[in-house]
Amino acid sequence: MAQVPVAYPASLTVDYPERTLDRLSTLFRLFLAIPILIILAGVNGATGGHEDNGLRYQLAAGGLIFAPIVLMLLFRQKYPRWWFDWNVALTGFVNRVSAYMFLLTDQYPSTDEEQSVHIAIDYPNARTELSRWLPLVKWFLAIPHYVVLVLLGIGAVVCVTAAWFSILITGRYPRIFFDYVVGVMRWSLRVAAYAFLLTTDRYPPFSLSA
Repeated sequence: MAQVPVAYPASLTVDYPERTLDRLSTLFRLFLAIPILIILAGVNGATGGHEDNGLRYQLAAGGLIFAPIVLMLLFRQKYPRWWFDWNVALTGFVNRVSAYMFLLTDQYPSTDEEQSVHIAIDYPNARTELSRWLPLVKWFLAIPHYVVLVLLGIGAVVCVTAAWFSILITGRYPRIFFDYVVGVMRWSLRVAAYAFLLTTDRYPPFSLSA
């Protein structure tokens, strides 16, 4: 009896716009995205701050939590749930901004609502599902994926450029280009879940499909 493959514990889908996309916002997308890109930069990289009662107050957050998770898995075999929730929320925000920049949607990215970009990342049982030592080398083991993603990214730029012209002329995003760009985003999410979010020890598949 054939076994049904288990879905990878990190997934991404984007709703295909069945309506005519806004041509004006598509034309000026780079300029319209500036405010949300500034906000994204603010939560995705630390800046200066001040200290009060032993607590360090940053003007911006520190991006993804990575090194502390490596240490917690190495010495305690724990993955604090609130660290996981922060990483998933930030990852969702990044992907909503990316979808907007890639013209996959003309809905302005929300800082907290899911909108048309749906990501799902399973919370792991650190003691039974995650190796104590593997987080030290996952970033290295994922190097083949980095190479492939650079090549796929070049193709995605071509697709987005072609889609930009298509939307301006017809108001529609060609489905073949849409599925390819979403596939590249999905591939990137799986690699991030494995190598940087550290939520799974399953090596990411070399696939654009869901």
